Amino acid sequence: MSSTTNSPQLPDTDRTTPDKDQTPEVPPADTPDDAVAETSGQDGEAGESPAATHTTTEAPAGSAEEQAIAEPAEPAEAATEAKAPASDADAPTDAPTDTLSDAPEEPATARRWRHRHPVAARYVGWAITALSLGLVCFALLMPTSIEAFRPGIFVRIPVEAILGAGILIFLPRRPRIAAAALAGLGLGVMTVLNLLDIGFNMFLGRGFNVVLDWVLFDDTKAYLEDSVGSGGTIAAIIGVILLVLVLLATTTLAVLRLSNVLARDRDKATRTTVLVGTAWVTCAALGLQLAGTPLAARSTVALAEDRVKRVRATIKDEAAFAKEAKKDKFGNTSGDQLLTDLRGKDVIFTFIESYGRSAIEDEDIAPGVNATLTAKNEELTRAGFAAKSGWLTSSTYGGNSWLGHSTFLSGLWINNQNRYRVVTAGEHLTLTGAFQRTGAWRTVGVMPGVQKNWPEGKFYGLDQVYDSRDLGYKGPKFSWSTMPDQYALKAFEQLEHGKKQDKPLMSQIILTSSHQPWAPLPKTVPWDQVGDGSVYKDIQKAGKKPGDVFYDSEKATEEYGKSIQYSVTSLIDYVTKYGSKDTVLVFLGDHQPMAKVSGSKASRDVPISIVAQDKSVLDKIDDWNWTDGLKPDSDAPVWRMDSFRDRFLTAYGSQPNPSK
Repeated sequence: MSSTTNSPQLPDTDRTTPDKDQTPEVPPADTPDDAVAETSGQDGEAGESPAATHTTTEAPAGSAEEQAIAEPAEPAEAATEAKAPASDADAPTDAPTDTLSDAPEEPATARRWRHRHPVAARYVGWAITALSLGLVCFALLMPTSIEAFRPGIFVRIPVEAILGAGILIFLPRRPRIAAAALAGLGLGVMTVLNLLDIGFNMFLGRGFNVVLDWVLFDDTKAYLEDSVGSGGTIAAIIGVILLVLVLLATTTLAVLRLSNVLARDRDKATRTTVLVGTAWVTCAALGLQLAGTPLAARSTVALAEDRVKRVRATIKDEAAFAKEAKKDKFGNTSGDQLLTDLRGKDVIFTFIESYGRSAIEDEDIAPGVNATLTAKNEELTRAGFAAKSGWLTSSTYGGNSWLGHSTFLSGLWINNQNRYRVVTAGEHLTLTGAFQRTGAWRTVGVMPGVQKNWPEGKFYGLDQVYDSRDLGYKGPKFSWSTMPDQYALKAFEQLEHGKKQDKPLMSQIILTSSHQPWAPLPKTVPWDQVGDGSVYKDIQKAGKKPGDVFYDSEKATEEYGKSIQYSVTSLIDYVTKYGSKDTVLVFLGDHQPMAKVSGSKASRDVPISIVAQDKSVLDKIDDWNWTDGLKPDSDAPVWRMDSFRDRFLTAYGSQPNPSK
C-alpha cells in the first residue's frame, strides 16, 4: 500500500529497531534538535503528515506519554504532500532505504541519543522551551536605560506575548512558521534598538534616533581608533556584528520553538492564553503593581509607538528648522554696528571639554574642582583680573560637543546632527562670525581635536584654523586627546597671540584634555619647558591606562575631576602669564560628562565665566546678575545656551537688524 494514503498500516517489524549504523526514519518529538527541525523548512514535527504513520519507530515500553502531541496536518497541505515528488523532504517512506545514506550525520546522532534517552530528551526539550520563553519575555520587557532595571521589571505580563500566541495558535503550519520567523526577527531588531537606547542614554542622556544617529557610528569608530588602536577597533566591530547576528538568530529560533509548542496542543495552548490574557486584563483594570511597576505591561508596543512618533517629529523638524535658521535678529546688521564696545580687545572664546555643573556641585568631584577655582580666582585677582560666572543649559549631554559649540555660537538650538548639518550649510551669523564681519579683528580657531579638514571653519567666520596637524606637537597622545591643553595654549601663543598683529585677535579654542576616558592625564609643566611636546612622553607612560579607569565608575569620577582641574589650571595660568589689559576671556563647558560620572539625574547645565582686566567689560553685563569670581553660585541665573549669542552681542553695543 502506498505510504501517501490515509489508511493505517501494520508496523514494519523489520524497521522497528534500526541497525546500529542506520538512521531512524522519524525521530521522537521534543528532543534537543527540535529547534533545528523547526527551522529547516521540512515537516519536522512528528505526525504532521499522514505518511508519518508508516515510519514511526516503535518506542520502548512506557514511552508513549513522552511523545509530543502531533499537530494535525491541514487538509490542503495533506493533499499537497501526497503529490510531492520522492525527492522532497516529505518523500514516501517506502522509498529505498539506501536513500537514507545521504542524511546528515549530526541529526542521526541526535536522533539516536533521544531514542536511547527519552527521559533526558524530554527534560532537555522542556529546558529549551523554557529558555525560549524566558528570552522572548526578556526582550519584550527589556527597559531602555540602566536605571530602569529594577526589581519587578521582568515579572510583568507582556501583552505582546499574549497577542502573538493568540495569532500563532490558529494559523496553518506554513503561515505560522513564516509569521513566527518574522516576529522573532522583529523582536531581535527591537532588542538591538533597545540596547542602542541603553548605550545612548548612558553616554548622551537620550535615546537612539533611528533617523539621525547612524552617522555617529563613524565618530564612535574614530574614537575607538584613537583610544584603543585600529586592532582593538576591528575586534570591537567584529564582536558587535557577531552579537547582533546571534541575537537576531536566537530570538527567531526562540519564537519558532514556542510557535511549534503552541501548535502541538492547540486546545491546551488556547486555554493557557485565555487564562494569561484574563490575568493581564485584571491587572490592568485594577492597576496592580509590584515594587512600583505595573504588572500589566505593553512595553514593546509603547516603544514602537514612541519610535514612530520620533521619526515623524524628526522629519517635520528638518523643514521647520530650515525656516527658523533663516531668521536672525542680527542677520542684516552691518559690521560697524556690531560689538562696538569691545573694539581693541583680544577676545578668547574657550570651550573646556565636559566641564559641567557636576564638576562644581557633585559631592565626589566638587571639593577638588572648587579648590582649584578658588585658588585660580585668587591668582587672577593678584594679576589684576576679575571674573563673573553663571550657568548655561547645553543642547547636548555626555558627548557630541559640536552640538554645544554650534548652539552657543549660532544662537540656535542645535540638538541633533540634522540641525547641525542644516545650520552649518547656511549663512546664519555666528558669534565668532560677527567679529569677522566687523573687519576689526583677525579671527582664528585652535582645534586640537580636529584631525582632518574642517569646512565648518568658514561657517564660524574664522580667518585661520589650526587643527592638530598645524600645532607642531611631537609628543604622545593622551588617549583621545591629541595633545595636552597647556601645549595647545602655548602653540596659540607662539603662532598667533604672541605675534605683533595689525588688528586685535578674536580666537576660538577647544581644550580636549578633559575628554573621556580621562586616562592617562597630562600634568602641568613650566611654560618654558613645553617645547615641542616631547616633555610629555614620560608623563604619558606613567599615567593610568584608559581601561583601568573608564570601566570603573569610582575611578572615572575621580580622574574626571582631576582632568577639569588640569584644564582650568592651564587656561587661567595662560591668562595670568600672557594676558594683558586688553584680554577678554569667555570660557565655558560644552556639556556635562556622561551619566556614569555626572549621575543619571544630572542637569544639562554648564558653568560659564567672563574674565577681564578692564572693569568696563564686566560692568556691561552687570544686569546679568552673575556671580563674582570663577565659581557660579547654585542660584545664579540659568539660561539656555542658544540665548547667549544675542545677549552678548546686545551687551557689547550691537544693533539688531533682523533678517527674515
